[in-house]
Amino acid sequence: MEQYVIKGGKPLYGTIRVQGAKNSALPILAATLLVEGIHEIRDVPHLSDIDVMGKILKALGVKMRWDGNNIKMETSTIKTFRIPESLMRQMRSSIFLMGPMLSRLHEVIITPPGGCAIGARPIDLHLKGLSLLGAKIEEGDGFIRCTATKLKGANIHLDLPSVGATENIMMAAVRAEGRTVIRNAAREPEIADLERFLNRMGADVSGAGTNTIVIRGVRRLHPVSYEVIPDRIVAGTLAAAAAMTGGEILLTHVVLDHMGSTLELLERTGTTLKHEGDSLWIKGIPRLKGVGDVVTGPYPGFPTDMQPQIMALLSITEGSSIISERIFDGRFKHVQELVRMGANLQPGEHSVEIQGVPYLKGATVQATDLRAGAALVIAGLAAQGTTRVLGLNHIDRGYDHLDRTLLQLGGQIQRWSGKVVSC
Repeated sequence: MEQYVIKGGKPLYGTIRVQGAKNSALPILAATLLVEGIHEIRDVPHLSDIDVMGKILKALGVKMRWDGNNIKMETSTIKTFRIPESLMRQMRSSIFLMGPMLSRLHEVIITPPGGCAIGARPIDLHLKGLSLLGAKIEEGDGFIRCTATKLKGANIHLDLPSVGATENIMMAAVRAEGRTVIRNAAREPEIADLERFLNRMGADVSGAGTNTIVIRGVRRLHPVSYEVIPDRIVAGTLAAAAAMTGGEILLTHVVLDHMGSTLELLERTGTTLKHEGDSLWIKGIPRLKGVGDVVTGPYPGFPTDMQPQIMALLSITEGSSIISERIFDGRFKHVQELVRMGANLQPGEHSVEIQGVPYLKGATVQATDLRAGAALVIAGLAAQGTTRVLGLNHIDRGYDHLDRTLLQLGGQIQRWSGKVVSC
């Protein structure tokens, strides 16, 4: 069983460039299906989720080739509108393919998507939006079929500001007849990145980054070359690791405006932050401070994808904190694993009370989802003794060779396969 073996207690030092954003790359790769031709998507991280998306696209008939961190794609060769069930169930982000395929092929057949088990994430908002654009939705035994001879612009109000539904509707609407308005749209930076990509292809989209997005349908699009934005969650994870270990690192290729709530919270712990251009300098202190209440929320609120990592950090602060999770109902599975490492955590239904302890101790722990795995890794870097983190398949979904990144910063971490031994 593959695992990370981490010898903790050593501060991180050095400089690292932040990888491209997974949550931008996935919908942008899907959006290439909107038009025939050769696309180049640059700064794509090597992740298992990207690999699954690539397999799905190839199964549909797309030709793809990696060149370093760039992907060249030929989308003229699509041969089917059915997404393989075995691949669909491996990754929730495969749902992004519905909008562009419906727009171009007028039909798509999917099965319910998979992904991390972090609580209920229904796709009803996706289906509602597509149906308002004119799609006919047929749900059968384990499949969902969407058809539309013609998509027409519509006024769509999302019951929740869902990132995925916002992006799916945007992609479906760019070639629809007339004007589409999405209200209560999600505001994440990755949505603005998708808007820039679509407009580069010739679409007419405005308002991404606000709660109202307007799409005016166009008849023609063209393939382009495009570079995705830096990953704000990876940057936040590395910043938390530096602070937690009392280290000092420089992150390059960062968009500071995308990280406001995360950086504000780190400063509240006593972490020193300085920035210039696209670089962020982080320096920890011997004992960080508790911060009181932390509440996750839609962007620009504190990101749920940073909640586990910040919980790990707050577990060794001086004082108390409370984290309330308002996005997903199943995102506290890392709590028990941190307790195994000596954290003093008291979970409730939607919140966790944290009483800081002087240090964590190494243990064998299990990553239950992507961000929980990242939290356990940075906890292991700060802990006394040796930590073994299992479930690396989850971590590989969102971090491009995390062990190599941490090794460059002086972390003592090794990936290996072997028998699990308790510490």
